[in-house]
Amino acid sequence: MRFARPGTFSGPRVVLEPLAMRHREPLRAAAGDDQSIWTYFTTVRGSDFDDWFDYSVERDAMGELYPFAVRRRADDRIVGSTRYYDMAPEHRRLALGSTWYTGSARGTLINSEVRLLTLTYAFERLSVNRVELITDPYNLSSRAAMKILGAVQEGVIRQHMIYDDGRVRDSVLYSIIRCEWPGVRDRLLRKLGYTEDMISVGTSPAGDPFTRVTRRYNFPAVGKSRLGRPHG
Repeated sequence: MRFARPGTFSGPRVVLEPLAMRHREPLRAAAGDDQSIWTYFTTVRGSDFDDWFDYSVERDAMGELYPFAVRRRADDRIVGSTRYYDMAPEHRRLALGSTWYTGSARGTLINSEVRLLTLTYAFERLSVNRVELITDPYNLSSRAAMKILGAVQEGVIRQHMIYDDGRVRDSVLYSIIRCEWPGVRDRLLRKLGYTEDMISVGTSPAGDPFTRVTRRYNFPAVGKSRLGRPHG
């Protein structure tokens, strides 16, 4: 069982395009824009870029993660990437992250709009119960952004990742659950100065058992797992 693959999302500042081969060179250029991007991220620049890109495309085709290229409307440039990963449709949860931007996009409202678009799709189209966000304990700006967003810090995942330079990293785990989503969404809309009709995440994809959403926050009742047992 898989979540239906998303299409294109759009807002006033950005368009999120499902990762495709046409994005390889624009993303390569974006990845080399600012070396400080990779302080808290597995390296995507230089000789490692093609491995990262090919891995992303292959896992997308297998339905294991859904990556996006972030296009800035103001100049039609690709300025970064984000994705859904660790997806578990049988438990109605997924993770959102592996997000990076060029220097010119960092510190702007682009990330807030990207978060609004991706969270809206997750909660209102895929009807997930839970979205996880994970960051480096030393990435104070990311942690502050998650707190402002309204995500709840749940704990520390010890020795969770290994960076390219050999550092073993703990990770801080945050989450947003379904009952918290309306508050998070309204906070993002206020921050961006948007109304609901200013963003577009398409319609519920056909054939996905977790997309039976007919209106805002009207979520389907909890169903059964693939083993036939109620979720509990």
